[in-house]
Amino acid sequence: MIGAIFIGLIAGWLAGKLVRGRGYGVFVDILLGLIGAVIGNWILDALNVPTAGYGALGHLAMATVGAVVLVGLIHLVRSESPA
Repeated sequence: MIGAIFIGLIAGWLAGKLVRGRGYGVFVDILLGLIGAVIGNWILDALNVPTAGYGALGHLAMATVGAVVLVGLIHLVRSESPA
Protein backbone atom coordinates (compact mmCIF):
# COMPACT_ATOMS: atom_id res chain seq x y z
CA MET A 1 0.00 0.00 0.00
CA ILE A 2 2.77 2.44 0.89
CA GLY A 3 4.63 1.44 -2.27
CA ALA A 4 1.55 2.22 -4.38
CA ILE A 5 1.19 5.63 -2.72
CA PHE A 6 4.88 6.36 -3.29
CA ILE A 7 4.67 5.35 -6.97
CA GLY A 8 1.46 7.41 -7.28
CA LEU A 9 3.22 10.42 -5.81
CA ILE A 10 6.12 10.15 -8.22
CA ALA A 11 3.85 9.49 -11.22
CA GLY A 12 1.59 12.43 -10.38
CA TRP A 13 4.58 14.71 -9.89
CA LEU A 14 6.10 13.57 -13.20
CA ALA A 15 2.80 14.18 -14.97
CA GLY A 16 2.62 17.65 -13.48
CA LYS A 17 6.18 18.38 -14.59
CA LEU A 18 5.58 17.04 -18.10
CA VAL A 19 2.27 18.78 -18.72
CA ARG A 20 2.34 21.82 -16.49
CA GLY A 21 5.98 22.46 -15.62
CA ARG A 22 5.52 21.84 -11.89
CA GLY A 23 3.70 19.47 -9.56
CA TYR A 24 0.20 20.00 -8.18
CA GLY A 25 0.98 19.42 -4.49
CA VAL A 26 1.47 16.19 -2.58
CA PHE A 27 -2.16 15.10 -2.24
CA VAL A 28 -3.19 15.93 -5.80
CA ASP A 29 0.00 14.32 -7.14
CA ILE A 30 -0.81 11.11 -5.25
CA LEU A 31 -4.40 11.16 -6.49
CA LEU A 32 -3.31 11.80 -10.09
CA GLY A 33 -0.79 8.98 -9.87
CA LEU A 34 -3.22 6.46 -8.42
CA ILE A 35 -5.97 7.27 -10.91
CA GLY A 36 -3.32 7.46 -13.61
CA ALA A 37 -2.21 3.92 -12.77
CA VAL A 38 -5.71 2.66 -13.48
CA ILE A 39 -5.95 4.65 -16.73
CA GLY A 40 -2.42 3.66 -17.78
CA ASN A 41 -3.14 0.00 -17.11
CA TRP A 42 -6.28 0.18 -19.24
CA ILE A 43 -4.50 2.01 -22.09
CA LEU A 44 -1.49 -0.31 -22.16
CA ASP A 45 -3.72 -3.40 -21.97
CA ALA A 46 -5.79 -2.09 -24.88
CA LEU A 47 -2.61 -1.57 -26.89
CA ASN A 48 -1.30 -5.04 -25.91
CA VAL A 49 1.82 -3.56 -24.32
CA PRO A 50 3.27 -6.07 -21.84
CA THR A 51 3.68 -4.61 -18.36
CA ALA A 52 4.31 -7.75 -16.29
CA GLY A 53 7.84 -8.38 -15.13
CA TYR A 54 9.07 -4.79 -15.12
CA GLY A 55 8.62 -4.24 -11.38
CA ALA A 56 8.34 -0.83 -9.80
CA LEU A 57 9.75 0.94 -12.87
CA GLY A 58 7.05 -0.60 -15.06
CA HIS A 59 4.34 0.44 -12.61
CA LEU A 60 5.79 3.95 -12.48
CA ALA A 61 5.81 4.21 -16.28
CA MET A 62 2.25 2.89 -16.51
CA ALA A 63 0.99 5.28 -13.82
CA THR A 64 2.82 8.23 -15.41
CA VAL A 65 1.31 7.52 -18.84
CA GLY A 66 -2.16 7.40 -17.32
CA ALA A 67 -1.61 10.51 -15.21
CA VAL A 68 -0.36 12.49 -18.23
CA VAL A 69 -3.48 11.43 -20.15
CA LEU A 70 -5.66 12.41 -17.18
CA VAL A 71 -4.02 15.83 -16.78
CA GLY A 72 -4.28 16.40 -20.54
CA LEU A 73 -7.98 15.57 -20.49
CA ILE A 74 -8.55 17.88 -17.53
CA HIS A 75 -6.77 20.73 -19.34
CA LEU A 76 -8.81 20.03 -22.47
CA VAL A 77 -12.12 20.13 -20.59
CA ARG A 78 -11.15 23.22 -18.63
CA SER A 79 -10.01 25.13 -21.72
CA GLU A 80 -13.19 24.31 -23.64
CA SER A 81 -15.65 25.18 -20.88
CA PRO A 82 -17.27 28.60 -21.26
CA ALA A 83 -15.80 31.27 -19.01
